[in-house]
Amino acid sequence: MENNLNEKIEKILNKLRPAIQSHGGDVDLVGCKNGVVKLNIKGSCVGCPMAGATFGLGVEEELKKIKGIKKIIYE
Repeated sequence: MENNLNEKIEKILNKLRPAIQSHGGDVDLVGCKNGVVKLNIKGSCVGCPMAGATFGLGVEEELKKIKGIKKIIYE
């Protein structure tokens, strides 16, 4: 089941990634276990004051649409 979740997460991240990369940032899936998704924020997103909006209102909202996702953690 975790592999299926990983595929769904990657599909969403791949859809959102071009917009994130257009501002010099990026995001990678570290892993997903027991409904907890770990993401790695990279590039100019690190320390950006708008990162909270980008990831909280954008990435998290999309990922939480996937059945089984309970929480998103950023590393």
